[in-house]
Amino acid sequence: MKIDELYALLRRRGFLWPTAEIYGGAQGLYDYGPLGRALKRRLEEAWSAWFVGRSWDYYRIEPTEIVPEAVVRASGHLENFTDPEVTCATCHGAFRAETVLEKVRPDGIDGLTPPQIEEIVRSSHVRCPNCGASTLSVPEPFHLMFDLPFGVRGGERAYLLPETAQSSYLAFARMREVGRKALPLGIAVVGRAYRNEIAPRQVLFRMRAFTQAELQIFFDPAEPPGAPGASASETIPVLRADRRARGEGSTERLSAAELVASGLPAFYVDHLVHYYQFLRDVLGYPAERLRFLEKSERERAFYNRLQFDAELHLESLAGAKEIGAVHYRGDYDLTRHGAASGRDLSVVRADGQRVVPHVLELTFGIDRNLWALADALLGVEGDRTVWRLPPYLAPIAVGVFPLIAKEHRPFAQHLAEELRSAGIPTEYDEASSIGRRYARMDEVGTPYCVTVDAGTVGDGPERGTVTLRARDSKAQERVPAAEVAARISAALRPPWPPSR
Repeated sequence: MKIDELYALLRRRGFLWPTAEIYGGAQGLYDYGPLGRALKRRLEEAWSAWFVGRSWDYYRIEPTEIVPEAVVRASGHLENFTDPEVTCATCHGAFRAETVLEKVRPDGIDGLTPPQIEEIVRSSHVRCPNCGASTLSVPEPFHLMFDLPFGVRGGERAYLLPETAQSSYLAFARMREVGRKALPLGIAVVGRAYRNEIAPRQVLFRMRAFTQAELQIFFDPAEPPGAPGASASETIPVLRADRRARGEGSTERLSAAELVASGLPAFYVDHLVHYYQFLRDVLGYPAERLRFLEKSERERAFYNRLQFDAELHLESLAGAKEIGAVHYRGDYDLTRHGAASGRDLSVVRADGQRVVPHVLELTFGIDRNLWALADALLGVEGDRTVWRLPPYLAPIAVGVFPLIAKEHRPFAQHLAEELRSAGIPTEYDEASSIGRRYARMDEVGTPYCVTVDAGTVGDGPERGTVTLRARDSKAQERVPAAEVAARISAALRPPWPPSR
């Protein structure tokens, strides 16, 4: 679907809509309705189970979203967290330089200096997206953080967190005391982050307030966390930085063993594979649309030693877009915060030597992946629109319908309440024809529908049975109503161990 069509469907079905919609909306801000909130929560739970649940020494915390200026100064965000901005001298519109150059430079402009960006703008004869004039200015750095007055008289400055990761670094010393003082130690945050984007666009892909899921794994560089092991033969789609530098822009599938042999650390490859399996096997993204794009030293974030962005080809956004990443940040963060705070954040090894832990970061955009799930798995198939969400992610697991409301309502409502009491997300619907009700459920990704009819409440051989319909195949079968909860609960079981 095109972006406008997909957004219209999600808005019509109450997944999301613009903040302050009755006032015309607020750029880069969106509210989630009941179905959007439910899908978002399922995504958060799936991510947490797959990544945080991987080790007994990984924990989730819930930090504040406001930090004093000293934190973002030490982290480097106060100095480095900028985007090149260009403005039009004719209509005075402001744009991200990357946005106005996306057609002439699809690989982006990471690592380029303002003069280099200006030369591309001039040589490519790029025009203003608003008015079409060729009067775009020299790129200037625009700071993306939201600052706010702090304290009674507002004499102090504080900032809304531009990334959730900083909360894990601030919590490291305390979590060492709370936990077993062992490494590796994982600290995860699923929370809000804020960026004053120059020109928010592409709905959930560039927002001013958004939800991130991030796991920071702190480890002794002499004893890194994990190696490919049993997954050494797993192949993943990668686009290496050196191939891109040579103009070879095609993705290649390499095994974990081959990636390690190429020089990537084994622990890093292990987590790339684990991440790929999450995207493919848990979220259900088509493997042919996934890739891991390696950022070069010039392109990657200022704090990273290694960076592979997880990208998914999105039809609605006409190309591969970042939905997450695996970062090796070294000891940058704890070293900076330790020096700025005066707190020794090193740990003592068994041999008595002290070392500042290194950090492997797994980051995942919740909002972006909600949109990506719609792009990749929702489409028109013949005479119906169907969203093939994995059952355990579906906002509604089962729709319960009386075929004729007046005659079958009591049984259907009782069954719906039983399913809901069993912890199964259930929707009761008696409006319009049964075909329209099936269509509504298909459109929001509901994997099963149950219909109560004359056979259910009659005295014949079908008494007490209902029609169970599967979304993907449209197959229908007659099953005892008493078995519906168990059947659906089994189908909703996710592909990971029970959360601890």
